[in-house]
Amino acid sequence: MFPNFPFNRVNWVASGFLIATFITAVVGTPLYIRQFGLDWFQVALFLVYFILTGLSITLGYHRLFAHRAFVAKWPVRLSTLVFGACAFEDSALDWASDHRDHHKHTDTDDDPYNIQKGFFWAHIGWIFFKLYPRELPNVADLRKDSLVMWQHRHHRTVAVLVGFVLPAILGFFWNGWVGALGGFLIAGVTRVVCVQHCTFFINSLCHCMGHRPYSSRTSARDSWFMALFTFGEGYHNYHHSFQHDYRNGVKNWQFDPTKWTIWVLERAGLVTDLRRAAPEKVLLAELREARLQAEQRLAELGTVPPHALNCPNWRKAFDTVQELSAGFSENYSELERAVAEHVRVSGKRLRLWKAQSARLLEGIAELTRLQIAYC
Repeated sequence: MFPNFPFNRVNWVASGFLIATFITAVVGTPLYIRQFGLDWFQVALFLVYFILTGLSITLGYHRLFAHRAFVAKWPVRLSTLVFGACAFEDSALDWASDHRDHHKHTDTDDDPYNIQKGFFWAHIGWIFFKLYPRELPNVADLRKDSLVMWQHRHHRTVAVLVGFVLPAILGFFWNGWVGALGGFLIAGVTRVVCVQHCTFFINSLCHCMGHRPYSSRTSARDSWFMALFTFGEGYHNYHHSFQHDYRNGVKNWQFDPTKWTIWVLERAGLVTDLRRAAPEKVLLAELREARLQAEQRLAELGTVPPHALNCPNWRKAFDTVQELSAGFSENYSELERAVAEHVRVSGKRLRLWKAQSARLLEGIAELTRLQIAYC
């Protein structure tokens, strides 16, 4: 029936698990709630497990193990390894290896979840064809961590016992066999599906929804909306530009619960050596992208129509853009030298340069509008 389908390359266990848990969550859980209702204990158990497993992926698997964005003591490493396993997203060693390949080969055929192959592939399809065993040559540093290697050997057992059996036991103590079934379906299966697809959104939606303020050379995008569903991982363009920063939402106001949790753990003495991109380097990336956008927009204007030169409003807008462009070039060169020479620049000055770049883009937009509408 499907002569060209590569059945021999399908991971049938992973595929079956993903399909079965999804069907159970969207069919079995609603039937349970309709039959037995939903009490506060089941909701609370779901939320606790959702937060613990979700943060264990973003804080543990991602920022700690894949990117080494900070150093964590054994209680943090152990807890994120245990609850990370409960997300059924493979071992931390496997997960980190895939993710490092993703950053090294973004948007190419060597990217495990390459968005260029389509939304479905980047979201979940690639997992259907992920076969074992694998060599994992890019995680030699993680192999030195005994806790990581213990979890790599036993993550499936840990996932079943802590992720499925324990919620059922807690539900049994709360409300007998009805509570046990609810714990398994709601805090177990449904929670796994929710956490997994929140993670998968980072590989799919965060590469096609949002804007790219730091680099348009990658498909990764910043989206405050996606940050709401991914524990702050939605600021993906920044992350691809500064992958070793412990923050994804680098601005103070950006929603990033993972960043805040790491900060609290640092205050508690459980993590150290938080890595941060220098503000000068961050602004330089923003100005570089702003300069590229300005050049593209000016090129799109094409040749200036002769009659535009006689349009007072267009002439005024053109002179403004020329003035702002000269100032922008001067600021960019000064910042570039500061970064190259590791010179710190005051926050006030950085904010001023950022505002000037925004005014330049606004000026070009106004010039374009005038050229189209009035001249």
